[in-house]
Amino acid sequence: MIFRVLFFVFVFVPVMIVIIPAQALINALKLPFWNVLPRFFHRVGCIFLGMRVTVVGHPATGRATLLVSNHISWTDIVAIGSVADVTFVAKREVGEWFFVGMMARLQKTIFVDRNRRSDAGRTSREMGAHMAGGNAVLLFAEGQSDIGTHVLPFRSALVGAAQHAMIDAGATDVLIQPLTIAYTKLQGLPVGRNERSLIAWIKSKSVKQNIREILGGPVKDVTVAFGVPRPLTESDNRKLVTKAAEDDVRAMLVALNRGQKLPVPVTTT
Repeated sequence: MIFRVLFFVFVFVPVMIVIIPAQALINALKLPFWNVLPRFFHRVGCIFLGMRVTVVGHPATGRATLLVSNHISWTDIVAIGSVADVTFVAKREVGEWFFVGMMARLQKTIFVDRNRRSDAGRTSREMGAHMAGGNAVLLFAEGQSDIGTHVLPFRSALVGAAQHAMIDAGATDVLIQPLTIAYTKLQGLPVGRNERSLIAWIKSKSVKQNIREILGGPVKDVTVAFGVPRPLTESDNRKLVTKAAEDDVRAMLVALNRGQKLPVPVTTT
């Protein structure tokens, strides 16, 4: 804990002082390398939070890509952001949180109001416009976080809406890629169901309690696994496409939780 306090004061805060205005300027000028500083920031964040990230597979690059992932904790964003250049889709409330909302906007996060079904159209148009430039957008397709032992059913509504919006925006060469995040070890020991409550953001905990447990907790080994990307066309059945991605994410999560290796290259950061 002492290391994290010193790291926060002497490293993390100075990094933020430099990065925040620089990223705001980059976004205002619409420069193409807007994703460089967020990725560096997330890598520093991994050190601060005590996360060792292992990457399985590779994110699709150079093409419009919709990544669909399971969701366990707010630290998922830091882990994924440290190894992939993505724009996240988050609930509207995140944009209203102190400091967090500002940082999310600097990374061009797309916000969706889950209480308004009509808002899905605006969100999908933003997703489509961003991907039309050859960028990647990540959707936590369960619609909520889970403790990390299994994958909740993926919601196909935003996938389908984004599917049409991408075509409308001119992104005709689109991929959908499953992504799995798994917390496999705490202080070098396998994570059991009881230990998962120290990582996941479950409804019975307040934001302050969850943050306190993560900051005061042990080093966490996190695996970010990229599945095989598939072409996504306007005529594809959104429910079938979403279910196929859900099955891929579930299979990878089960294997990772059991300590099994996935048949794709592995790198560690």
